[in-house]
Amino acid sequence: MSIDPHVALQSLMAALEEHLTAAARRRGDKDPVVEAAYLAVADAFEVYEEVLYDAYGEVTPLEIYEDDEEDFDGTGEFEDKSPGANERSAGVQPGT
Repeated sequence: MSIDPHVALQSLMAALEEHLTAAARRRGDKDPVVEAAYLAVADAFEVYEEVLYDAYGEVTPLEIYEDDEEDFDGTGEFEDKSPGANERSAGVQPGT
């Protein structure tokens, strides 16, 4: 992929702006405009992450979460199953 990282970043920022606008105008829980904007953010982020890595060998500290029912804990929050998650939630630096 030979997209300039600055162009990919601008696309990601535009997708985030569209998502904000869609969220502010949400019409119900399953608003298709919000869902489309959500997917556009995820797609733009993946492109940005790829071109950033290709150009500079760098990644972001961000991660796209899949809409996976088994990660949902029923309290309105997602469970963090990553290494050190319990330590982080207790305010402890992982590995200390």
